Amino acid sequence: MSSQADTNDAASSRLRRQSADRIQEVRERLTYGRTSRPEFDYELLLMFVKNELNASLTVPLFAVIVALASMFWAPSNELIFWLATVLMSKGILLSLCRQFQKRAEADVNVKTWQAKLTAGEFLYGVTWAGIAFIDIDSPYPSAHIFVFAAITVVISIRMMFASTAMPIIYAGTLPMTAALVLRFLLLDNAFYWAMAALAVGLHIYFISLMRGLNSNVLAMLEFRAEKDALIAELAEAKSISDEARHRAEAANVAKSRFLATMSHELRTPLNAILGFSEVMKEEIMGPHKVSTYKEYASNIHESGEHLLNLINEILDLSRIEAGRYELHEEPILLSDVAQDCHRLLNLRSQNKGLKIIENFEGSLSHLWADERALRQICINLLSNAIKFTPSGGEITLSIGMNPEGGQYLSVRDTGPGIPEDEIPKVLSTFGQGSLAHQTAEGGTGLGLPIVKSLMQLHGGTFELKSKLRHGTEATAVFPRQRVMKALPRLSEPGDSEASERPLSIWKHRSRREA
Repeated sequence: MSSQADTNDAASSRLRRQSADRIQEVRERLTYGRTSRPEFDYELLLMFVKNELNASLTVPLFAVIVALASMFWAPSNELIFWLATVLMSKGILLSLCRQFQKRAEADVNVKTWQAKLTAGEFLYGVTWAGIAFIDIDSPYPSAHIFVFAAITVVISIRMMFASTAMPIIYAGTLPMTAALVLRFLLLDNAFYWAMAALAVGLHIYFISLMRGLNSNVLAMLEFRAEKDALIAELAEAKSISDEARHRAEAANVAKSRFLATMSHELRTPLNAILGFSEVMKEEIMGPHKVSTYKEYASNIHESGEHLLNLINEILDLSRIEAGRYELHEEPILLSDVAQDCHRLLNLRSQNKGLKIIENFEGSLSHLWADERALRQICINLLSNAIKFTPSGGEITLSIGMNPEGGQYLSVRDTGPGIPEDEIPKVLSTFGQGSLAHQTAEGGTGLGLPIVKSLMQLHGGTFELKSKLRHGTEATAVFPRQRVMKALPRLSEPGDSEASERPLSIWKHRSRREA
């Protein structure tokens, strides 16, 4: 319930944040009268500044080339003056760009700096427009075409550099286009009037291209902002997850310490209770004057044993979950373990009127496993079958090889069965089926989870198959890597008897290799 509530709270918080963002965006559009977001203005100006600084020599070198080429038909003194003004205005613009780049974002007034950079670009555009008024009445047609080409190239370059800031584009390119149009209009020739119209058309076309490019830049910035927000949310979620994991680890450590302490604190009085109740039950110190006392002593002893078994199961499961359950592996015959467990629980099954049938395959190889864990697996499965099978039923204990080369231990009963939708619940800690819980003896719901965990430690699998009113079958399968194979003894030179007499040499693979 708590996890679902946390999920709902997170979803509600995300929706509220999205709504607030949309409201803020609408307010900004109404305030600024545009579709761009004000928080991107600094980024857009910074892009323009970086473009200018990275190509600080490109346009000035082009101005020098234009001045040198124009000396064939224009006065040298006018060209030198024009070139000086271009270089001076370019220096002013670069100085503003360097000052802007040195400032931290928090110290930048975006509107003020946008006005400064726009003014610098306007000055630069005006100085470049001056080339259109040098030798305006030149008799050489190629001179007018050259000026047209030069200014058109500069306009395209300036638009590319300032594509992130449309006001700067207008400030820098409109003076050059206006100067070019004015030059051609002053010439009494229809051809030059057509060139003036072409200059206007090119400018409009370039502006439309820059608008599209500017929209793409804004979209890129918005995507980056969304990505940064997503990364921040992921980082926040990770920090919350790490904190929850640390708390869970701390809780697990506290649980382990608590269980270790309570194990000693509970077992010490339980041993006394079990010992004294057994003495009273067996009447070792003399017969009871009231026979009911003997029955009470027997009940106390049985309850103490039940409580001790419950404590042991909880501690075992806790050690397994904490990864502190150590396997003491050795060669074991699965059939020997199963027979011992059968003998141990045979009296209990007979008292309930149950029949246990052994179905063992012959000539099974040894298993490399923990004998205590195997006994616990077999006893838990048999105890469950005895517990949930009604009087007169049958329990089949099977052992054999599976097609993959491993070995299995199976316990099948004729009990009430488990609904298929309740099997995950039965395999969970303290979980019990509804019908079985009503018809069977009491239990803790820890037997099957312990079996499943012990099988996982051995690299095996545990499967529970059941159908309502058709019994239950629990199967523990050990992997092929844990089956030990017998090899013949290698004969030694001169030992003919030894070469004829085979000796089993056990070969196994460790659990790590498995």
